[in-house]
Amino acid sequence: MKFIKRLIRTGIYLGIVIAILGILNYHLISWAAASKNSYLLEDVPKKEVALVLGTAQFLKNGRTNLYFKFRVDAVADLWEAGKIKYVLISGDNGRKEYDEPTAMKKALIKKGLPAEVIYLDYAGFRTLDSMVRAKKVFGQSDLIIVSQQFHVERALLLAKFNDMQAFGYNAVDVDVYNGFGTKFREYLARIKFWIDYLFGVDPKFLGESIAIP
Repeated sequence: MKFIKRLIRTGIYLGIVIAILGILNYHLISWAAASKNSYLLEDVPKKEVALVLGTAQFLKNGRTNLYFKFRVDAVADLWEAGKIKYVLISGDNGRKEYDEPTAMKKALIKKGLPAEVIYLDYAGFRTLDSMVRAKKVFGQSDLIIVSQQFHVERALLLAKFNDMQAFGYNAVDVDVYNGFGTKFREYLARIKFWIDYLFGVDPKFLGESIAIP
């Protein structure tokens, strides 16, 4: 019985330590990216390409995914302000019935962007894949990253570790009630970031180069 109590106590202590380290890691990544992202258009430098990180257009309950809507709005703002010439949408198209990049392209065209300036990366299954493929497949090492701030911060660190020059334009965030699950997953994703780095994890697919003019 004493052994079981000791084991439970050790497990609790270990859980507390892991939680504290996870929180510290979360804020460390935010701190490292602090000077490289902004909500203000005037802070964003002009670059050839904006990389927008994809997400589903609709939630499981059929409602519009606000992360999707706000990212589309942010790209449209960059375009209208003359900050970018091309858009690279990187998202998941792992199943025939699920296509993040195409849905986002259609939404951007409705916002007034010409179809010919939009390029699609159908193998952006994770942020790591999106960043590495942007460089190795699409030849982009100097770009603007568009997503919500918590996501942009992790993408910026991936950019740094892959010798890319990037600046993040933060889309409007989602309130705590609607975004709690996503924010919690971000804590885990930031821990996984270091696991991927230590083990040298590569994107699921690379493939032939695709030129963006």
